[in-house]
Amino acid sequence: MNRRISIVALALMAVCLQCGTAHAQNNNLNWAEKMFSDLNVDFGTVARGADTRHFIVIENLYEEDVELVNVGTTCGCTAAKPDKTLLKTYEKARIEVVMDTKKFMHRKDSNVDVTLRFHGADGVATKTVRVPITAYIRSDVVLTPGNLDFGSVEFGQAAEKVIKIAYAGRNDWTIEGIRNDNQNLEAKVTETERSNGRVTYQLTVRLDENAKIGPLQNKIFLLTDDQKSPEVPVLVTGRVAPDIEIVPSNVPLGVLAAGEIKQFNIVVKGKRPFAIKDIECDAHPNCFEIRPLTEESKTVHVIPFRLTAPDTPGNFSETFAVTIDGREQTLSFTADGKIREGA
Repeated sequence: MNRRISIVALALMAVCLQCGTAHAQNNNLNWAEKMFSDLNVDFGTVARGADTRHFIVIENLYEEDVELVNVGTTCGCTAAKPDKTLLKTYEKARIEVVMDTKKFMHRKDSNVDVTLRFHGADGVATKTVRVPITAYIRSDVVLTPGNLDFGSVEFGQAAEKVIKIAYAGRNDWTIEGIRNDNQNLEAKVTETERSNGRVTYQLTVRLDENAKIGPLQNKIFLLTDDQKSPEVPVLVTGRVAPDIEIVPSNVPLGVLAAGEIKQFNIVVKGKRPFAIKDIECDAHPNCFEIRPLTEESKTVHVIPFRLTAPDTPGNFSETFAVTIDGREQTLSFTADGKIREGA
């Protein structure tokens, strides 16, 4: 059974599917649950005041439009907010889930409830998906501020941020090391105070000037001598902003018939004038047409594309490489859709 089928068809077959034996865990999920990147979120043990957040991605796998009718939580310790509420085929929404670690302490359990509704030719269906949220908030370790947020840093520029770690308890509590999996982040920790059961450290993190363009969301783990909770996670956020970017970064093509014509534009814009040398694609080069590129340097280029859908039914995806005159590193964007079976 094709994963990207009509929700209407999926709903009509539900009774039959219940009689069969599931060959994969995904077969046990309903049509709404299959759209979710996460069906539970466990933040683990976090410091008090720590910025504790996670993004649940919801992707429309179906031909019908899907609407996020309601997004709510079952506990005041958790907030959830989607970045969009109406999804066309292949479009994605991100629900930001935030745990309040300033007002609440110790173990907290909550749920994010998301109600989805699709609009098809044969009617409307609604389903609510519940995502459990769990965290244990320490009362003896406090981060100030709650995360290391670099904000927006232009590509080619280095940046540095500092965070304070305060511990109350044992006088000999020690941060013994750092676990950092991002080679573009250089982290060091320095002890600044120790007296009367209170210990203070300063964590300094430097973002390398060669950091990759795009969003930055990592965790640095402070390794302590605490046997029960040896790791203290610190969230690192920000964005390395390109001086030249492509909008949109992903073009949703929707569901197309074989041979159908689809036209769309992409915008390439920068802070300083530049020229586009070439645009290439590998998977379906004969399906796309663009006008001849000019050698003119300007801050904004609008590039019209014309797609002729191929004859082969199924998922359709293409990645484009955009070469800027005078640069080795290319920029990229993608286009995704589906070719309908039959005439």
